[in-house]
Amino acid sequence: MTVGVDGKELLSAVERLRSEIFDATLPLDIPGVDKALSAQSDLLKQLDDYVIPRLSSLDAPLLTVVGGSTGAGKSTLVNSLVGSVVSPYGVLRPTTRRPVLVHHPQDERWFAGSRILPDLARVTGGGGAYGGDGSRDEVGGQHGAVRLIASQTLPAGLALLDAPDIDSVVHTNRDLAAQLFLAADLWLFVTTAARYADAVPWEFLTGAHDHGTSVAIVLDRVPPEAMEEIRTHLAFMLRERGLAGAPIFTVAETTLTVDGLISEHEIARLRSWLSALARDAKARSIVVRRTLTGALKSIPDAALTLSEASSEQEVATTALHHEVKAAYLEAMQTVEHSMTDGTLLRGEVLARWQEFVGTGQFLRQVEAGISRLRDRISAAFKGNPPPTSGLGEALQSGVAELLTAQSRGASATVLRRWRQLPGGAALVAAHPELAHPAPESAGRVERLVRDWQAEVLDLVRAEASDRRTTARVFSFGVNGVGVILMLLVFSQTGGLSGGEVGIAGGSAALAQRILEAIFGDQAVRDLAAKARRSLMDRAQELYAGEQARLHAAVSAVQVGAGQSSRIRAAAAAVEAAR
Repeated sequence: MTVGVDGKELLSAVERLRSEIFDATLPLDIPGVDKALSAQSDLLKQLDDYVIPRLSSLDAPLLTVVGGSTGAGKSTLVNSLVGSVVSPYGVLRPTTRRPVLVHHPQDERWFAGSRILPDLARVTGGGGAYGGDGSRDEVGGQHGAVRLIASQTLPAGLALLDAPDIDSVVHTNRDLAAQLFLAADLWLFVTTAARYADAVPWEFLTGAHDHGTSVAIVLDRVPPEAMEEIRTHLAFMLRERGLAGAPIFTVAETTLTVDGLISEHEIARLRSWLSALARDAKARSIVVRRTLTGALKSIPDAALTLSEASSEQEVATTALHHEVKAAYLEAMQTVEHSMTDGTLLRGEVLARWQEFVGTGQFLRQVEAGISRLRDRISAAFKGNPPPTSGLGEALQSGVAELLTAQSRGASATVLRRWRQLPGGAALVAAHPELAHPAPESAGRVERLVRDWQAEVLDLVRAEASDRRTTARVFSFGVNGVGVILMLLVFSQTGGLSGGEVGIAGGSAALAQRILEAIFGDQAVRDLAAKARRSLMDRAQELYAGEQARLHAAVSAVQVGAGQSSRIRAAAAAVEAAR
């Protein structure tokens, strides 16, 4: 049997799916991710250990995996079918620690390489699971090898693989047994009269049905007087679970030969059946194609599990990203509100403003009427511009504290909301540094405010274009006019209460009247708007840097773009080719 045109198309589709499954990542710790990762691992093993090798070489020997529960007699059965002890047996459990694959000498090329079970090393010769000194014979400290034994008594076209116990107390044995079953063309499932109804074997048999794997049952150690009753009950259980087509071979409870083998009379029917499969290419092809078809039919569901998990990861990371944006949007809104509600005119700023303009005669002059304000301003300050450093520093400190407080609040909000979202708690635990702004953030805030103050002064210089305006500006000094403009930017009173309202309100009105006297009312409105917009833009840029740190933490555990859809498309292509 060779792979035809349709077979090559199917193989290409399966290899593409395998690539997508292998590349898929599910890094975010969300509910259901363990199940999806298990499905990914199982699907990769099924593709690597069986589907791709079998599609690549449909004429390879029939691989029959002999498996079952602890003490069912698997190794004894394999030895009896081969006619010699090739796999160890005994009372010590587990006996089979390393799988043993028996094949005809001319079939060695099919199993010596990595065609099947590519992640298991090959060991040839010897016997069983232990080295010559009786120590555990493992590769790399793990059950990472399969022992190959050539036997002339086994017909060409058939290989027997003695697998570890499916219910072994050693979890690596159980995992390896499951992997070997997925690599099989045929399961030869061995159970006993005493244990054929146990739950664990039936879990595996149900899995065989779900995967469409060809199964044959060996009912071992059956008391002759109970043979018919037990066989009938087992057949009934198989029918109930969709395995009515599985042949049943019985082995009566009997004394083994001196070599520890089952008598030829008890295994003659099973040997004949296996030999017929080996000799008859058509019959062998039917078994292979049935199992291969079943494996291919099971692929879309497994791929769908991984695709859905990828979608859930995308939804989860989108939610985490959203909380970052939402928290910093709230921070920006708070900053903008605080810039217009008078919050920044408290305490030190108010005190420095009063020092700047005085609280006595100058304020009474302003209240008397704006018609002579320009002249009074010039007269009041001519040749003696008021000191501005104290007010400028107070404004700088107030703005810096506002930006820093909102940045800290936003990062705390993000982490609090993350903890309530799928995958968020693990993300927070992995990044404790995100609980605070970046270490260099304080320096950035200080530079931001200084740069903004410098820009405000540049706006004042640019607006003082004619001789009269320039003279008025110089009466105060550029810095003096600049800090008055800054004060006006923060001059609303919605956030103040009590006596502060009157003081801040009067200060705001005074600041506006001074600037209108210098520049005119429209120019003042334009200057204040430009200054406010510039500060908001700089705050937005500052917070964008903080958001980038948080977004980067999410992106590090984010699935690749389009992963879910690519897996679905690849699985659909396999189904179409099948």
